Amino acid sequence: MTIGLVGRKCGMTRVFTDAGVTVPVTVVEALPNRISQVKTDKTDGYRAIQVTLGTRRPSRVPKALAGHFAKANVAAGYTSQEFRLNKNEGEALAAGGELKVDMFTAGQVVAVTGSTVGKGFAGTMKRHNFAGGMKTHGNSLSHRAPGSIGQRQTPGRVFKGKRMSGHMGVKNRTIDNLRIVEVDVNRNLLLISGAIPGSEGGRVIVRPSLKAASQARRKRLAPNKAPVAAKGGAGKGASKSDKK
Repeated sequence: MTIGLVGRKCGMTRVFTDAGVTVPVTVVEALPNRISQVKTDKTDGYRAIQVTLGTRRPSRVPKALAGHFAKANVAAGYTSQEFRLNKNEGEALAAGGELKVDMFTAGQVVAVTGSTVGKGFAGTMKRHNFAGGMKTHGNSLSHRAPGSIGQRQTPGRVFKGKRMSGHMGVKNRTIDNLRIVEVDVNRNLLLISGAIPGSEGGRVIVRPSLKAASQARRKRLAPNKAPVAAKGGAGKGASKSDKK
């Protein structure tokens, strides 16, 4: 996992390029993420950093958590997030430091993780895109019914994982290959092209895209293909003459 920023989804707007083209963007407010702990292989068995952001009333902070933040000399926040570190990543980070939006640049490809909008209890057509039943030919009660869900006496039960009606939404989803259009350092804003998961005010995590980096690495390391000899070329004719 790469180091990212925890922010808040503010909503969507649009920006205009120099050519006059409108680009839909999502505005993410990423306040400075305060580093509350740096985990190492020696003390914790793995390398990671823990960040917090926002403010929280002291009366709402448990004593154990208050001592944890006091040890790092950072103010208690309303949420915390941990980012795993690679082998040579985050060597200069220390408890009490901050991560800001200036770690991203305009044009950078990122991945955004958030909790999807809750839809409540939904049927199979809305939840799983079922086609539904026929609209005519005597079908009067099964227009949006799921249909058969099992077999006969063997096995005599419904298999686990069967797509049926149920709670929809409120699941962690990651949208990859999104491009940062603009970085507003003064207001701690990131303008990201396209839509991201969650409703307005929801908590999101913005990270550099690992998929884009791996794709670029594969293109850079792809071996060159050997040239294929043309049909009826000189080499083929020479072989026939040698046989004669």
